[in-house]
Amino acid sequence: MAALVVREVGKPVAEARGEVARGVAILRYFAQAALLPEGDVFPASDGVSLLHTRRRPHGVAGLVTPWNFPVAIPLWKAAPALAFGNGVVLKPAEQSPAVALRLAELFGDALPLTVVTGGGAAGAALVGAGGAVPFPRSPPPGRRVRGAAPAPGDPPPCEMGGQNPSVVLPDADLDAAARTIAGAAMGYAGQKCTATSRVIVVGGTGAADDFAERLTAAVEALPVGDPADLGTVAGPVIDEGARDAVVEAARHAAGRGAKVLTGGAALDRDGFFVAPTVVTAVPDGDALLSEEIFGPICAVVPAASPEAAIEAANGVRQGLVAALFTRDLTAALTLAPRFETGMVKVNAPTAGVDFHAPFGGDKDSSYGPREQGPAARDFYTKTVTVTLTPA
Repeated sequence: MAALVVREVGKPVAEARGEVARGVAILRYFAQAALLPEGDVFPASDGVSLLHTRRRPHGVAGLVTPWNFPVAIPLWKAAPALAFGNGVVLKPAEQSPAVALRLAELFGDALPLTVVTGGGAAGAALVGAGGAVPFPRSPPPGRRVRGAAPAPGDPPPCEMGGQNPSVVLPDADLDAAARTIAGAAMGYAGQKCTATSRVIVVGGTGAADDFAERLTAAVEALPVGDPADLGTVAGPVIDEGARDAVVEAARHAAGRGAKVLTGGAALDRDGFFVAPTVVTAVPDGDALLSEEIFGPICAVVPAASPEAAIEAANGVRQGLVAALFTRDLTAALTLAPRFETGMVKVNAPTAGVDFHAPFGGDKDSSYGPREQGPAARDFYTKTVTVTLTPA
């Protein structure tokens, strides 16, 4: 399965193996979650009846999933849907049908999971049929989905990307922070909705320049190459358009006065490779500071104070995840709640989430209820209140 992920979407094999292991853990988690108490008991107003709630499946869940996590994302949606009694129709991204078909093959006749391949028309048909749980990567299709889906209960959870900041305070372990952020920004060629896009360094321009040098060294130390090689951290991006988007973002920023410290160009080798890219002195209003490029590129910007850093971090329309690097517990407890994001990490990469905890963002990054963990049951079932009165 990991080899198929490598071949189909170019994910480095070490990360692909981790994703497959995560898929197994997700299935085991929701197999157990199916045995959780399914309702609550309330005191009846007449004093004798049994007043309780039970959960009932909606029937069929339609899942529209992206290519970048072709095992984990379909399973973190399908596993709770199936565990709580629904059938599943999965429409994978056009770039990753083989992994989805292999999943269905492994499920066999044991569970009601069907895969439908195709492009936008297939996804639109599935959404229009009701009960769809889409996972688009960008806001425009996400807005179309949330407006079109006749969901039976809550609105469908749509995750629509991020422009994720990492804020570095002066007291942080700067070399460790640089290595962590390098992996978060460039791992899997930056093709994660939780990848770090902006690094906001507190302490002014001098502090930002110093950290940018550390980050550049950490980025240049990351192995870039064949995703089938165990040591590779950044392989190719998914297609030519993705490669060109990174190159154009760096070129456009440089044309407005930004400084490209490393990367910024396609690599001369077979496949859609682009060099991991770090940019500084990015002018206000540039796309690097406001849009999700979805590739191995990040910008380093200065902030005069922690308050200014939080303001800059929140100054975009997205709000998926943020990271804060500090050794000051008071600063961590004070600043973390001020990020306008659905998830906050302290001394940890923005990339990566725990499947047993709620996943989702704020502002334009998310719409609808949270996914994963106990929150998943709320979406895939509806509550029925039952009153049982003695004859």
